[in-house]
Amino acid sequence: MTTPALPGKLAGIIGWPLGHSISPAFHQAAFDYLKLGWRYERWTTPPHQLPQRIAGLRQPHMAGANVTVPHKETVVAMLDSVDPQAKRIGAVNTIVNRQGRLEGHNTDAPGFILSLRRQAAFDPKGARVLVLGAGGAAKAVVISLLDAGAAWVVICNRTPERARRLVLAAAAGARLGWGELRVAPWGAPPPDADLLVNTTTLGMRGGPAPQESPLPAARIPRRALVCDLVYNPQDTPLLAQARLAGARTLGGLPMLIHQGALAGELWTGKQAPYQVMLDAALRALSDS
Repeated sequence: MTTPALPGKLAGIIGWPLGHSISPAFHQAAFDYLKLGWRYERWTTPPHQLPQRIAGLRQPHMAGANVTVPHKETVVAMLDSVDPQAKRIGAVNTIVNRQGRLEGHNTDAPGFILSLRRQAAFDPKGARVLVLGAGGAAKAVVISLLDAGAAWVVICNRTPERARRLVLAAAAGARLGWGELRVAPWGAPPPDADLLVNTTTLGMRGGPAPQESPLPAARIPRRALVCDLVYNPQDTPLLAQARLAGARTLGGLPMLIHQGALAGELWTGKQAPYQVMLDAALRALSDS
């Protein structure tokens, strides 16, 4: 089922805070390119206002919304249905209004796998993966990798108990036949991984540690593809350290655009213009 691309529709991003978000820039560029006459807005929503905001999405002129921190998990209970992958992850980042019924989706997980395959020519099947961090983004990454056939995933977090909780949650949410999951101490030597994924905010512009890399070059496996979900700045401290180690790198912007493109296709029923969205995101980042 697709959403009719009717003129005058409205979509937006729901989060708290939202000053950092470049989603309005690239989604509006896509709507304009497709000549839909739609608008994409920034809907800053503190937690106590979330139920009212979600209820407003049922109006006929609402196409739906993106959802970002801190609402991705809370919003699940407010929807009429949630697709199987979003249910397994326990988080929704895209809501679609189907004639007053609200559907929840998670496009972060497939967007991440698409960025690996299309931008880095990396197939997760059989891969050995080290994931840094144990928050909501890590859970989507871990489950998507297990679904794609990763051989094993090691989760490394400064709070070991949080990493152990993620292992239990991911094991419960992944499909049958998933690979091995385990926890490694934050300061331990990293395993000989094929893929290293940073899901923490270390190195993020405006974050608590914008100059910090979660790993120095000496501890980065040379044969690994190093992927940083941080997209602002595009060249993070981790990616710089990875290049010093001789490793391949992939920034977070392709995943951001792929998940946004998938969301746009759910709303409009039309193929999203990936390059148009990427160009608009790059302009927004250069202006920030």
